[in-house]
Amino acid sequence: MKGKCLHLSSLVRMRTEKPTDLKNMEKTFLAIDLGATSGRSIVGRVEGDRIEMKELTRFGNHIRKIRDHYYWNIFNLYEHIKEALAACTKAGIIPDSIGIDTWGVDFALAGEDGNLLGLPYAYRDPHTEGAPEGYFRIVPREEVYRLTGIQVMNFNSLYQLYALKQEKSSVLEAARKLLFMPDALSYLLTGNMVTEYTIASTSQILNPETKRMEPSLMEAIGLSTDLFSEIVMPGTVIGYLSEDIAKETGVGRIPVVAVAGHDTASAVAAVPALDEKFAYLSSGTWSLMGIETRSPIINERSMQLNFTNEGGVDGTTRFLKNITGMWILEQCRKEWEREVQYSYPQLVGMAYSVDPFQCMIDPDHPSFANPESMTGAIHAYCLATGQKRPETHAEIVRTIFESLALKYRVVLEMLRSVAPFEIERLHVIGGGSQNELLNQFTANALGIPVLSGPSEATAMGNIMIQAQASGLVDSLHGMREMIAASIDIKTYAPQQREMWAEAYDRYVNICNLK
Repeated sequence: MKGKCLHLSSLVRMRTEKPTDLKNMEKTFLAIDLGATSGRSIVGRVEGDRIEMKELTRFGNHIRKIRDHYYWNIFNLYEHIKEALAACTKAGIIPDSIGIDTWGVDFALAGEDGNLLGLPYAYRDPHTEGAPEGYFRIVPREEVYRLTGIQVMNFNSLYQLYALKQEKSSVLEAARKLLFMPDALSYLLTGNMVTEYTIASTSQILNPETKRMEPSLMEAIGLSTDLFSEIVMPGTVIGYLSEDIAKETGVGRIPVVAVAGHDTASAVAAVPALDEKFAYLSSGTWSLMGIETRSPIINERSMQLNFTNEGGVDGTTRFLKNITGMWILEQCRKEWEREVQYSYPQLVGMAYSVDPFQCMIDPDHPSFANPESMTGAIHAYCLATGQKRPETHAEIVRTIFESLALKYRVVLEMLRSVAPFEIERLHVIGGGSQNELLNQFTANALGIPVLSGPSEATAMGNIMIQAQASGLVDSLHGMREMIAASIDIKTYAPQQREMWAEAYDRYVNICNLK
């Protein structure tokens, strides 16, 4: 790694004669929020006890199929980030810093000369099918979980590396550094290589107790932890925009901050909760449901339930489970575009128009991972489980929403069995928090209040971590107080409890989730 990482607050102290006045200053931050289907740049202005945000640019992010593999076009994302910086200049905005968050597990590889070695694999690439089972023949599953506390999913970085080794990948052979997606993009901007803690924690290679990449897991497949750069925590300055990018975009050599690089970590930092007795649901393409703890929960029960312990902000642990979210509806919507283009309000309205609980699916069934036809996969699942298949688009939408709410109840019951505190409410954050019907269904299924917002949780968390790094807020609690003061939070009380309790009993039987 070139140069030395700094904390942004030290830079601020060099620029002002009165550090004690920092909380009264107004600062502007640029968040780059990259999801599995789209990306955005958001400008956040923090002043006093409030935060204001505005979307600056939006762009697509699509998995590219080349021959038999699926990739991310990281260089296209890099160009979009530069366009966002140039848009700041055009709008008369000079950000005090920039931070990047992305989805987890995927990575780029860099060679001896520092150049990236081709396009990164996408986590939906089929080359990791069966990879965990192969790896467990070398290191037992129980040992992997004991060392990492991470939910076993075939696309975790550990199994991606195992698959590449099995394939005798020439790219892996030539690699000298591994950079997770936000770190790779920050490297393209600054020339400095780091491994941000929260994104590394998604890999199933990081040990949450030592907060280091676990050597034994890498050595088992003939690799070294030397592939990884220095681990840094959220709020660390990675470096400054390179001179050519600063000149090209006009923003100058502003700092690039390692925020919580995993988008869910940034999103959970934005949960407007003022005590610990909550669960969160980050609702988007994926639904991630969990609790926030001070220490990892790694025991036989958590391993049996296949829960994950991922890094959070200010030393917290995100104890959670990944659930397939709006991916299923998004794929159905794409199929239907050949006939009709539905807006999301139209889809929600359609769900109101049909009778409840006609069909039920387990969103996490392997058949929904990446089928050629999502509607066909739903039909096949329903027939295979002794149900009638949903015929109309409205029936399919209702099936998806109800099944998601009921699956959330399954996961909540698991959480309750290991949580060190009583779970009194659920905070829904992310784009799905705007789905009022699904929020109400979720409250009905769970039997506890559901609080929605912020919908832009990931970008807001990204911005607030930059604000914390600059000294405008002093803690995670302070960040959440500011967020709560800046947004409208809607509460959904449980309704139709008896009907939903009966539906839940049917659901766990039909989907074999006892």
